[in-house]
Amino acid sequence: MLPLPHPALHASHAGIWIARGGDTREVSRGEAIRVAAETPVIVLNAALTGQRLGYAELSGLDLLELFAFMHPARFAVPTPGGLARAIGLAVPDDDGATAAFLLEATARLLAVPGGDWPEREGAWSSAQSLFRLRWPWGPLVAHHVPKPPANERWLFSKLPEWEETAPRPAPRTVQLDPAEAEARLVVLTGAGAEQRVGQRAYAAAATAAFAPRAMRDAPNLVLAEAGTGIGKTLGYLAPASLWAERAGGAVWVSTYTKALQRQLSGETARLFPDPALRRVKVVTRKGRENYLCLLNLEDALQGGFAGRAAVLAQLVARWAAYSADGDMVGGDLPGWLPTLFRRNGPTALTDRRGECVYAGCPHYRKCFIERAARASAEADIVIANHALVMVNAARGRETTTRPTRYVFDEGHHLHDAADAMFATALTGAECIELRRWVVGPDGNTRGRRRGLAARLSDVASYDEAGGRAIADAVEAARALASDGWLGRLAEGRPFGAIETLLAAVRGLAFARAEGGDDAGYGLETELAEPDGALIEAAGPAAHALDALLRPLVTLGRRLEAVLAEAPDWMDAAARARVEGAIASIGWRAETVAAWLALLARVGGPADPDFVDWLSVDRTEGREFDVGLHRHWLDPTRPFAEIVLKPAHGALVTSATLTGGGDWETAEARVGTPHLGRAPARFEAASPFDYPAHAQVLIVTDVKRGDLPALANAYARLIVAAEGGTLGLFTAIRRLRAVHGRIADRLAREGLPLHAQHVDPIDTGTLVDIFRDDPHSSLLGTDALRDGVDVPGHSLRLVVMEGVPWPKPTVLHAARKLAGGGSAYDDRIVRARLAQAFGRLIRRADDRGAFVLLSAAMPSRLLGAFPPGVEVARVTLDEAVERVRSRLSLGSPIGQGARTPA
Repeated sequence: MLPLPHPALHASHAGIWIARGGDTREVSRGEAIRVAAETPVIVLNAALTGQRLGYAELSGLDLLELFAFMHPARFAVPTPGGLARAIGLAVPDDDGATAAFLLEATARLLAVPGGDWPEREGAWSSAQSLFRLRWPWGPLVAHHVPKPPANERWLFSKLPEWEETAPRPAPRTVQLDPAEAEARLVVLTGAGAEQRVGQRAYAAAATAAFAPRAMRDAPNLVLAEAGTGIGKTLGYLAPASLWAERAGGAVWVSTYTKALQRQLSGETARLFPDPALRRVKVVTRKGRENYLCLLNLEDALQGGFAGRAAVLAQLVARWAAYSADGDMVGGDLPGWLPTLFRRNGPTALTDRRGECVYAGCPHYRKCFIERAARASAEADIVIANHALVMVNAARGRETTTRPTRYVFDEGHHLHDAADAMFATALTGAECIELRRWVVGPDGNTRGRRRGLAARLSDVASYDEAGGRAIADAVEAARALASDGWLGRLAEGRPFGAIETLLAAVRGLAFARAEGGDDAGYGLETELAEPDGALIEAAGPAAHALDALLRPLVTLGRRLEAVLAEAPDWMDAAARARVEGAIASIGWRAETVAAWLALLARVGGPADPDFVDWLSVDRTEGREFDVGLHRHWLDPTRPFAEIVLKPAHGALVTSATLTGGGDWETAEARVGTPHLGRAPARFEAASPFDYPAHAQVLIVTDVKRGDLPALANAYARLIVAAEGGTLGLFTAIRRLRAVHGRIADRLAREGLPLHAQHVDPIDTGTLVDIFRDDPHSSLLGTDALRDGVDVPGHSLRLVVMEGVPWPKPTVLHAARKLAGGGSAYDDRIVRARLAQAFGRLIRRADDRGAFVLLSAAMPSRLLGAFPPGVEVARVTLDEAVERVRSRLSLGSPIGQGARTPA
C-alpha cells in the first residue's frame, strides 16, 4: 500500500504528537493548530481532539467515522486501545506511539475491502454519496472500495418487513409453585454452578407476583430488596419465564437505565441460548424517540440535510442496513457516532416530535418502531424502561396487548420516573413544539415536517366537520409562542397571549427568586400570591388555550366517526394512520387541558395534591426556557392508578429499595398505599464480605468551598489509587473546575481523566472508556451515582465531593414539609450514599474504598453503608496513604483484583 498522504495528530492532556511517514515528534499547540489548518490530519475523535487543542474548527479525517463506515453496528471503545482491539492491532504503549498507531489503524481499516468483508453490501453506493458530500475520507474510501459487479439494493428495499399476525389471546390463568421457580433457576444458573441460598429464596418469593389476581384493582405486588451479588436478574427471570411459557403471556421487565437494559438482554441468553429463538422470545422496547425513523432518514438522504449532517445521515444509513433493531440510543449504533457531529442532525433522524403518519408512511411495513411493537406482542420477555411502561399505560396504542405482569428492576427509581411522566410544564419550548406539530414549521425550514392540515388532508377533504376542526386548530395554535419568543421576552416585546403570560412569569421569577444576579443557575419561585401582571395575563392565555383544545377534541371525535363510517378509501393502511392520529391528538388535547388546569390555579386557591411554581431555565448565562410547572406532591398516585391497578401482578425490586428509610418508606415511594391490597415483602442481604473488602474514609481537612484544595484532594487520591476512580459531584461547575485543574497533572502520571459535561462524549461511552482502562478515572454527576456497573479493578475508588444534600427547590421544599422535615432529607442522602457506595463492590473479589471529602458528614447518616464496614474520619494525608497501600495496581490487593471473573 502506498504511504498515506496525511499526517496523524494525537492530543492528550500530556502533550501533542504528529506522525508523518515513519517520523513521530512532539509539537506545541500552536504548531499543531497550524498543521491542522493547512492540511487534513488523521485524528481519533475530532471533537475531543479539537477541544484539547483549543481549536474547535478542527475537522480532520476522524478514524471513528472510518470505523463506522467499514464496520457499521460493531462495538469499539473510542480510544486508541479500544480501536486497536477492535481491528486486531497491538495497543500503543504511550501517547507518543499513539500518533504512529493512528496511521497504522488507517491502513488496516482501508485494507478491509480487500478481504472477507461482511458489511460489503451497500458500501460502494454509500462511498460514492459520501465522496460527493466531500467527506474527508471520501477520496481514500472511494479508491479502496471496488464497484460491485451488480447494482446494490437500496437500503429501503432490503430491510425486512414485519408480518401482521392474529391478536394474541389473553394469558391463561396458571398457578406457579415456588419450588418450580427454584428448579427453573437451577437450569438457568447451570447444574455445576454454586447454589446461592439467597437467590433461591428470591426466586421463590418472586413467584407470588405471578399468582392469579383475586380482586379487581388489587394486583399481587411483591417488594423485594436484594443486595448486590444475590443474582436477582436470574432470580426473577426464572418465575417470569415459567409463567410466560405456561400462561402464554408476556412479562414486561422494566429498568430505569439503558445500561441495565443492555445487561438484561445479555442475561436472557441463558433462557434462550439459540440466538434466532431469543430474537423471537425476548424483545427490547424503548420510546419512539430512541429509534431511527426511516422516513426522516430518506428525507435526509435526498437533500433534507446539508454539510456534516448529511454525512451523518449516510453513516446512519450504513448502520441501519446491519442494525439488529434500529435503536439509535443505547442499541448497536455506537454511542460516540452522533457526538462526532455535535448537534447536526442526530435528533432529526428519530421521531422526537410525534409526527409519525403510521400506515401513511411508505416504510411502515419496515419501520423499526412498528417491528419492535409487533415483536413484543408475541414475545415472552419484553425488556422496557419505566418511562415507556408509564407512557404505554397512559396513552399507548397497543390496548389489546397491555401487559398483565411486570417486573420493575431498579425499583427505587419508580418515584422519579413517575414524577417526570405525570408532570405538567407550560413553557415556551413546549408551546413551540405543539405549535409546530399543529401548524407546521415556521419559515423556510428544511425537511419533511408538516402541520396537521398536511398530514390529514384526505380526512379534511372527506369530512367537512373534520376539515373545519383542523382549520380552527391551526388558527388557534398560531397564538402559541413562536420562533424568536425568548428574544422578544428579553426585549419586553411579547407577541400574543401566551408570550405575554411567559413574560409575566419571567418578570415575577426575576423579582422573587434567590440568586437572580447569578446567570449560571436557573430561577424558580412558588406560584403563590401572584402579582397583577401574571393574573391579568392568565385570563387571555387560558382563552387562547381553550380555543385550541376545543377543535382538537372535535377533530378526535370526527376521526373516530370516520373510522366508524369506513369510507371507500379507508383501507387497512388508512385505518392504521387515522388510529395513530387519534392517539396523537388525544395526547395533545390532554396536554392542553393540563395547561388550562394549571392556569386556573393562578390567582386561585392552591390544590393540596400538586406543587406549582414558575421558572426561568438558564445555563452558562443563557436563558433557554421560561414557564409554569406542576408536579404531583405524590406522583405514585397516578402511577398506581394507571399502571399498577390494571395489572394482575408486579415485582418491584432493587438492591436499595429501602435505602435511606424502612419498608414503610419503600412502600410509599412505589405507590402501594394507593392500592387495595398490601404487598408482600422480601429481603436478602448481599453475600459480599463488605467489611473485608471495603472501607469508608471521611476526610476532615478539605475546607468546603475551597476549590484548589478540592482539586488537590481528587488528584492525590487518584494518583494514590493509580486510576480506577469514580469521582462524583453535586454541581457541574465544580466538576469542570476540578477537571480543569487536575487533568494535565494526572496525564503526566500516565492516568487518563474523563469527565461528563467536559468531554464531548455521551455518558454511556464515557463509562465504556472508563471500564476499558484500569488506569483511567471518570468524573461525573448524578447519572453516574446509580446504574453504573463496572466490576473488577477498573473501579476501585469512589470519591464524593461532599454530602449529597438535595437541591432546595420549590418541589423539594413541599415534599420535605409533607415527608417529615429533616428526616426526609436524611432519607434522601442515605439513599444516595448507598447508591454511590454500591458502585464499588460488584463482584466477590472486588476491593475498594469510598472517600467522602466532607468533615461535616453527620454520624446519623452512616447507616447508609453496609453493617461492619470500617468508617474512619481521617486527614487527607492519611486517606491518601490508606488508598495507596490498599488499592494501587502494585499492592497485593490490587494485583489480586486484576484476575478476571
